[in-house]
Amino acid sequence: MIRRLLIANRGEIALRIIRTCRRMGVQTVAVYSDADRDAPHVEAADEAVRLGPAPAAESYLKIDAVIEAARASGADAIHPGYGFLSENAAFARACEAAGIVFVGPSADVIDRMGSKTAAREAVRAGGVPVVPGRTAASQSPAAIREAVEAVGLPALLKAVAGGGGKGMRTVRSAGEIDAAIGAASREAERAFGDGTLYVERLIAEPRHVEVQVFGDTAGTVLHLFERDCSLQRRHQKVIEEAPAPRLAPGVRARLHAAAVAAARAVGYVNAGTVEFLLEGEGEDASFYFLEMNTRLQVEHPVTEMVTGLDLVELQLVVASGAPLPIRQDDVAVRGHAIECRVYAEDARRLLPQSGRLVHYREPPAAEGLRLDAGVRRGQRITVHYDPMIAKLVAHGATRDQAIERAIHGLRHYEILGLRHNLRS
Repeated sequence: MIRRLLIANRGEIALRIIRTCRRMGVQTVAVYSDADRDAPHVEAADEAVRLGPAPAAESYLKIDAVIEAARASGADAIHPGYGFLSENAAFARACEAAGIVFVGPSADVIDRMGSKTAAREAVRAGGVPVVPGRTAASQSPAAIREAVEAVGLPALLKAVAGGGGKGMRTVRSAGEIDAAIGAASREAERAFGDGTLYVERLIAEPRHVEVQVFGDTAGTVLHLFERDCSLQRRHQKVIEEAPAPRLAPGVRARLHAAAVAAARAVGYVNAGTVEFLLEGEGEDASFYFLEMNTRLQVEHPVTEMVTGLDLVELQLVVASGAPLPIRQDDVAVRGHAIECRVYAEDARRLLPQSGRLVHYREPPAAEGLRLDAGVRRGQRITVHYDPMIAKLVAHGATRDQAIERAIHGLRHYEILGLRHNLRS
């Protein structure tokens, strides 16, 4: 079993992992940048190691520095959380080379599923439906235009690498193609260092439904039901819920089966999420593979709330080489859960905000309410990292009850010192 875990992350997810480790008797090592020297996750861990200056590229993204911090602190495993190095195959390989357990899938699987085109081919071979699309013969504008014309309009240009809506452009008419190619490629190059594009048919007004999967080294792959993440702004999730509402029983069963098939197709181990686009209603609805996130998701608490499982605990068990301690029949959904992300942002202009939290008070403890945060009063929200302040997760016997509890909780936040999205 893992004895000492370095958490290669910060803020809310670092604190969330520390809570599970305390319960399991696993010692924790935090890492921090100069901007986070006094952050709550640094204080909460058993030990903390400085990585470097505030910019992520000089601290949290420095693979050598993180590996050295693990060695110096005697950590035998590293949990990457989400963001930063969590889906970085080079980091997973560096952990393996250093004899440190990486809490996640293998580097080869991260590589394969990190490429949208390779992931599509892998899951299609496993019988999973994918959005009709085409990879251009080359990355010349003429070849990409030809791919768009072959797929048909309206179409979607997407970056092969990365996600989060970057490097993505909708094309509705022939006159938009050339400008969209240039804009998508430039944005993808800036965001991911790779401007390669491919083309998909545009699914009009789809729902975004994802399935939590878990695999172990014995070959077991389970699903932990689904989440609906359709409420987004600029392709960024804001509210997530489980289970997905208005989902026909047959479609739900097929989604679960497809997600498990996708994970099996690549020999997936540890926690992962298979994302789908869903169009239509009732049993006639269709769904298509979108991508696979080879890490723990920001929205994993809603799955924990409805299943009663601790996903971080399962991650550590599997990373230790042990089989999953549950079977598919052991997993059931109880009630409904909704997660709301609280951001430091100008909600009208969708611009992140920075500044000091002059006053910060969370809603009082209440039945069915879970608060995951990584900040405290007086702390600075900097331009260097994601501007999420906290996550409020509400659980109820019904969806309506979960919504009521979420609204009640959100109304009782007190945040002063910078703009936020609670009143938007």
